[in-house]
Amino acid sequence: MTDYSKTIKLPFTNLSMKANLAQKEKDWLSFWEKNKIYSLLKKDRSSDKQFVLHDGPPYANGDLHMGHALNKILKDIVCRSKFQLSHDVHYVPGWDCHGLPIEWKIEEKYRKKGKDKSEIILSEFRNECRNFASQWVIKQKEQFTRLGIQSNWNQIYTTMTKDAETTIVKELLKFLESGELYLGFKPVMWSVVEKTALAEAEVEYKEKKSKSIYVKFPIQNSSIDASIIIWTTTPWTIPCNQAIAYSNDLNYKKIIILDNYKELNLKKNEVIFIAETLLSKFIKMHNIEKYETDNFEGIKFFDTISCDHPLKNLGFTSSIKLFSSSHVTDDNGTGFVHIAPNHGEEDFEVGKVNKLRNLDTVEANGVYSSGIPFFNNIHVFKADEHVVKELLDASNLLSSNDYNHSYPHSWRSKAPLIYRATSQWFISMDKNNLRSIASREIDSVKWIPSSSINRMKSMVNERPDWCVSRQRSWGVPITVFVNKKTKIPLVDKAVNKKIVERIKEFGIDCWFNKSNDFFLTNKYECDDFEKVNSILDVWFDSGSSHVFVLKNNGLNEKADLYLEGTDQHRGWFQSSLLQSCAIYGKSPYKSVLTHGFVIDDKGRKMSKSLGNVILPSEIINKYGADILRLWVASSNFNEDLKISFENLERLSDSYRKIRNTLRFILGNLNEWEKKEYVNEKELPLLEKFIRHKLFTTNTEVIKHFEEYNFHKVFQVILNFCSQTLSAFFFDIRKDCLYCDSVSSVKRRSCRTLLFDIMNCLITWLSPILPFTTEEVWQNWRKDIDHEAVLSCHLLKFLSPSVSWENESIDKEWTLIFELRELFLILMEEKRKAYDFKSSLDAEVDIYIRDKPSFDILEKIELDEILIVSKVNLIFKEVNNSNKNKIEINIKKIEGTKCPRCWKKFLMQKEQEICLRCQEVVNENN
Repeated sequence: MTDYSKTIKLPFTNLSMKANLAQKEKDWLSFWEKNKIYSLLKKDRSSDKQFVLHDGPPYANGDLHMGHALNKILKDIVCRSKFQLSHDVHYVPGWDCHGLPIEWKIEEKYRKKGKDKSEIILSEFRNECRNFASQWVIKQKEQFTRLGIQSNWNQIYTTMTKDAETTIVKELLKFLESGELYLGFKPVMWSVVEKTALAEAEVEYKEKKSKSIYVKFPIQNSSIDASIIIWTTTPWTIPCNQAIAYSNDLNYKKIIILDNYKELNLKKNEVIFIAETLLSKFIKMHNIEKYETDNFEGIKFFDTISCDHPLKNLGFTSSIKLFSSSHVTDDNGTGFVHIAPNHGEEDFEVGKVNKLRNLDTVEANGVYSSGIPFFNNIHVFKADEHVVKELLDASNLLSSNDYNHSYPHSWRSKAPLIYRATSQWFISMDKNNLRSIASREIDSVKWIPSSSINRMKSMVNERPDWCVSRQRSWGVPITVFVNKKTKIPLVDKAVNKKIVERIKEFGIDCWFNKSNDFFLTNKYECDDFEKVNSILDVWFDSGSSHVFVLKNNGLNEKADLYLEGTDQHRGWFQSSLLQSCAIYGKSPYKSVLTHGFVIDDKGRKMSKSLGNVILPSEIINKYGADILRLWVASSNFNEDLKISFENLERLSDSYRKIRNTLRFILGNLNEWEKKEYVNEKELPLLEKFIRHKLFTTNTEVIKHFEEYNFHKVFQVILNFCSQTLSAFFFDIRKDCLYCDSVSSVKRRSCRTLLFDIMNCLITWLSPILPFTTEEVWQNWRKDIDHEAVLSCHLLKFLSPSVSWENESIDKEWTLIFELRELFLILMEEKRKAYDFKSSLDAEVDIYIRDKPSFDILEKIELDEILIVSKVNLIFKEVNNSNKNKIEINIKKIEGTKCPRCWKKFLMQKEQEICLRCQEVVNENN
């Protein structure tokens, strides 16, 4: 018998089944760079509507982690899809190069050598910081490029260029001139490790075990033994106490102790005072069984008394007065709060209102100042045990217990923070209505997800004045002069203009190494002023980036999109908003999209101590960047994103389904010629239906891209590839593609649809899988269309003709799918019973009792749809309404299996293959 396998038109393509992405992706990076694809793209879109995605700058201080990869890949998908939506995309990658994260790294280097930062010349230290940041910008740029991030990597921004630093100074001085920048003395979050004030955005809250203590403050000049009881979780602040606060809204009880409680330092007939609502909890906690309560004049009484400091015996001799304050509540404790004005915002306000002294209590490094008796030079983090012991020795400690609570820590050093009152520079939230302007502008922004507006609004409405000074060395200095005698900042536009001009010409370091007369005008005596040495908060640096990246380059409109992690509501989103609202009266952005954090498959934050860190480089080396990008695109980034190697393996399976779909199409479009293309009217019903599905899927994909629903884009594409194409269309049309005549309308129609599908899939997938789609496109160009554009990343999303949409055929195919589903269920039962090895062994009788349904099915080649050798469609009208509309009978077909197409047929004399195959073979011969 003849070998008919050679007469079958099997698919052929150079696109390998094995992706080998980790190696091949590097070649495509070289291809894009060599052919200047991004420059060609920008040139081609230069006349289109502009879309500005302003990049939030990561710190240039180490290798990329998964958060970096997630953020940049999301931005890249946005930019690529916007290019395809006919936009001229403006995206400039940036880096934050100042501040503590970088300075900390340089300090570590010197600490390892046994040197303190103070031993290093300032200019040398700053130069090391600058070099360190520059090196990491280069390294991170390479790592971002390896992720397939499309951009002009020669056009980046950093916060440490001369233009950026000059602009930052110029923006800061605008705040000085408006009166919003002021020098104030108040408590701020202070890192005793880093010896600097921190902003809220540099603070993270973690569980901390503290000492919870109840302390007696003995009432002075009392005829009886009486005390006010306070409760605190910061024993180290007791040496800093200057007052006690109570509430006018609480009722207080006088408690007479009727027995000796030596372990509580309470004696028989001793009197203490507790808020009524907290009394039962206090009594129960301390196991006080014998006591009685008495009413008294309450608040009038508190106004007339003073207390001894509980550590009076150690030299704390001040009289402690009582003052009312609205911040005192009955949530915990006793209804009395001890006041250490330098170490709490509410405490400071009580001290300010009641004119308490601003004593120097704790130094920058966290040790008690010399003015604190007994404890001076002890570090506050080591003081709790000392304070508790001395209170016990003074018989003024009732109890001490461990207390776990959420406590602020430094984002960088991970050390606990303290509140410490210092002289700092602040931007007022209320002087020029900055808070209300920002709140108004928040309402004008599109927040994605929409619920994030509530978080942003509450943060702005509740935040204190913005502390913008840092006691560090690396960054943009606060370029302000202060009068030595009056301590009043110099506000003079002429001086400010000269400062900006000097920095623009000589660089920011001139502020440190040039004398006063280099900046001051002749109007002033240089010796009357001193330069501020504090460094500007890096959030002000990056918050000003919309000026030196956008406005300085002629982009005066708001950015279309800011896209960062959800933590940036208190960081970059907020600093950018406040800076822009204060100076320009409006938000710098139209839309803000936030994503969650990357966590492991158990929902834990990634950390070295847990051993659950997965680096982007690991994933790229094992799977390739496209799999990492697919993970990003397939995840709902509005939530925290789980990642594990098991998850990536499952994604690799999805990737293979997509790749094999593309490979099947390429293979069956081998030797394509444009003249094969079949017009809409000539297409068979199956192709018309698939084209309709292609039209609706294209519409849905583009809609999801426009709405940044990338995980829905992925779901729609994967479902289309696996269900509509592989499990349905390809399965049905394999016989036609392999066995029909190359000139047959049916085969040409199928190839026409494959051509359309390929065009859509390439554009749908290229923002997500840029490497894979480029590989497919180059095969497509070589094998099919040599006139196609150089790269798939120069393409736009397709806008198919409305003639592709066919709602009526969609309804008809609902019936066909119903029939097919019923057949597949019955056929599977036959297979399980070993009646059939293949559906091609079957002849199917289909009884239709509904005339409209019969008319629809009669137009369809049902043997192809069901992939059987023969179908008999029979209209059988009955009066019984209980009968099923469709009835199917499957039986074995008589005949011989065609060795070419494997369908059964009734063999005639001297016939080896079926008539269809014989015609094709004869045609080929």
